[in-house]
Amino acid sequence: MLIATLIAAGRLDDRLLSAALDRVADSSFHAWVDEGSAADLAIVDVHSARIALEGWQGCDIVIQSLEHREKALLVADMDSTIIGQECIDELADYAGFKPQVAAITEKAMSGELDFAVALAERVALLRGLPVDDLGECLAQRIRPNPGASTFVRTMRAHGAHTLLVSGGFTDFVAPIAAELGFNSFRANILEREGEKLTGTTQGPIVDSIAKKEALVEAQAHLGLARNAVLAIGDGANDLPMIEAAGLGVAYRAKPVLAERADARLDNHGLDALLWAQGIPRRDWLLA
Repeated sequence: MLIATLIAAGRLDDRLLSAALDRVADSSFHAWVDEGSAADLAIVDVHSARIALEGWQGCDIVIQSLEHREKALLVADMDSTIIGQECIDELADYAGFKPQVAAITEKAMSGELDFAVALAERVALLRGLPVDDLGECLAQRIRPNPGASTFVRTMRAHGAHTLLVSGGFTDFVAPIAAELGFNSFRANILEREGEKLTGTTQGPIVDSIAKKEALVEAQAHLGLARNAVLAIGDGANDLPMIEAAGLGVAYRAKPVLAERADARLDNHGLDALLWAQGIPRRDWLLA
């Protein structure tokens, strides 16, 4: 059975639910996930349901098979997905050239610039930055997006493996992964000489292909089918892993990703994806 989980936290009343059903041909009410916030609708056609309900009335909608909705592997991008910032942009602000770095980041995330090239250009601008600025930037400016901790910890409590993958840097990714409860992470390493950054990275680059490879490797290691995998990201460099997952979600994403993801999360926190997996709020590990 195909279900569309309709999410309107705290305001999904009978009127809104009835209006949603009227918009989708051959749909019917299946069950509440959380009464007043999330409900499953039985549908026939994915395309028509997405056109009718995606972005409608501030709702979010996730369409998938009822039989495989709870996922056993989460692979998540970090910057502008799990956290609300782009770490390299914030770090560049310490060095006084955030506008230049942010402009490169925007082009890379929109798919207008090769990620490896963009990364090298941005990291080069960090040359000479004191290593201590990394920790200060993390503490002062980097914050998880709403629902991130509840989302990750609840999935892990339900037996899922959680993997944080990032084109950013281990100095930020490692502590964020630990804070939010991820099992593991993969990210780039900033090279340093003494107490300053050299303006280069060390080792293989974690780009779009590396993100997809991390997903495929984790899936194989855990012996999971594709439909057991949930991936979420926001930019063009997340597209390969989003398309490799059984359920690929675009979180407040650039158009290049939003157009090709299985679902979009534009109006709610990350914990809304627990409703999409059929997990009611009473079973959430609230942060």
